[in-house]
Amino acid sequence: MAEAKKKEKEPVNVVHQNAQWRETVHKEQRNQKIYTNYGINPYKKIYSLTGKPNSAHDSADGQGDAQFLETFKRSQEMPQQRFSFPQTEAQEIGWDYKPLMDEPRHDRRLHHQRKWTEVTQYMEAVWRADAEQKDG
Repeated sequence: MAEAKKKEKEPVNVVHQNAQWRETVHKEQRNQKIYTNYGINPYKKIYSLTGKPNSAHDSADGQGDAQFLETFKRSQEMPQQRFSFPQTEAQEIGWDYKPLMDEPRHDRRLHHQRKWTEVTQYMEAVWRADAEQKDG
């Protein structure tokens, strides 16, 4: 009975394996996107090590990559300078951080100055006396 349950393996069909392989490679090539414009991520901190002091190639000044410098400079700007409107919901909070109007100091509805009454002057004197006793 044990032998009856065993199924004989079909012999390997090289033609079918090759057809499956060709189909897999064709799908990969169809969806493949070749990207050859490599650069440094401007949003990642760069920690550079200094070269050897007597080495000629480490101390030679070279040409700066203008595109990289421009990208790096743009990455360091504030979001309001990079974009004309907020890119995320979180950026909407505080996007316009300038006040809508100047604060007039003489308008008592908008500007509440600290008022000194007899009670506040008395309590200020008590707190100062307590602080002097603790220090002295």
